[in-house]
Order: sequence, then C-alpha cells, then structure tokens
Amino acid sequence: DPKIANATCTVALWPGLFGGLFGYRREMTDSSLILMRLGAVSVVGGGFGAWLLIATPSATFARLVPFLILFATMLFMVQGPVIRWLRLPTSSSESTKAWWIGAMIFQFFSAMYGGYFGAGNGILMLAAMGLLGMHDIHRANGIKNFLGICINSMAVFSFSISHLVVWPKSLLMAVAATIGGYVGSRMAQRVGRRFIRRAIVVIGFAITIVMLWRMK
Repeated sequence: DPKIANATCTVALWPGLFGGLFGYRREMTDSSLILMRLGAVSVVGGGFGAWLLIATPSATFARLVPFLILFATMLFMVQGPVIRWLRLPTSSSESTKAWWIGAMIFQFFSAMYGGYFGAGNGILMLAAMGLLGMHDIHRANGIKNFLGICINSMAVFSFSISHLVVWPKSLLMAVAATIGGYVGSRMAQRVGRRFIRRAIVVIGFAITIVMLWRMK
C-alpha cells in the first residue's frame, strides 16, 4: 500500500532531520525569528497535509506521487531565473512585511505538501526559500531541516494514531537516517554550492523517472 509506505518512511526519516539540523547549527545562529514564525506555520500545514493523506484513496495517491516530485524538482531548477526576472529581495530584506507574508504563505503550502507526501518536500522548501531571496544554500538547508522537523512531527503523530506505520521497518530505517542526516550535512558543507544544486535536480528527476516507469 503506497500510503502505508509513505507513512512508514516519514516516521523513519524524522529522526534524521535532527542529525541534519545539528550539522548546520553554525549556519543558523541569526535565524531565531524565521525559525519561530515559519515553524508555527509548518506545524499547522503539516497537520493539514497529513489529514489529507489519510483521507486520500491509496490508488489515487499512487498515481500522484511522481508528479508531486516532478513539480518540486522543476520549481527548484527554475528558481534562479525566476529570482532574476522578478528581482526578488535578497536575504537582507527578511524583516520587511511583504517578505514575511510571502514566506509564510509559501511555507504553509510547502508544509501541507510535506505532511501529505514526505519525499521531495526538502526540494520544495529549498525552492521556496530561493524564490524568496535566500541565497545561502547551507543556511537554507539548516532552516529546511528545522521546518521539516515541525512538519514531520505532526505527520508522525497523525500517521501513528491512524495505524499507517509499519513500526519494525520504520525503527530500523530511523537509525540509519539519523546517522546519515548528520554525516550528509557535514559532507554537503565541504563541496561547492553549485554541485549541491545540480545534485538535487538530478536526484529529483531520477526519482520521478523511476516512479513513472513503475506505473507502467
């Protein structure tokens, strides 16, 4: 069942976000306000998205999966040209009212997507932050991990009480995800930002192609 698989993976990957957050702690020293405001929005959106998944028929969800990932990947890929075209503010304008309104609206829908479907949500949040003018990919990754914790916490709670989680497999995957989250965050900071962006796009398209192939 694709819904059970998605819920189990969401629970398994949740601890890994803490490892990733710890790895980016130095890049987030001046981010308390954005973490607090967008974190609150993420909790609400994540809970709503999880409820939508529980209410969605399994067959419908299975057909939506590859297109959800493709959407997030495409958004991340085109964020640079869109920023230049719209002349969006840089991260120095985070204190403006317009920036906060845009950030909270973007994050609510990102969180709703994340609560509904975990895979690819990191790409969507990175794309949203990029479109809002946050160009430091390492800081954005740290914030993404924190917001992911907020989103997935609601999703984990919702899926658990709805009996959608296969706990033995989830717990085993969680151990690996926690270690991988921290190690991955440290390795990402040692390579160029352009490489990270390209890798995210390639992985997103690869996942989409594999899932479309399996639908045949």
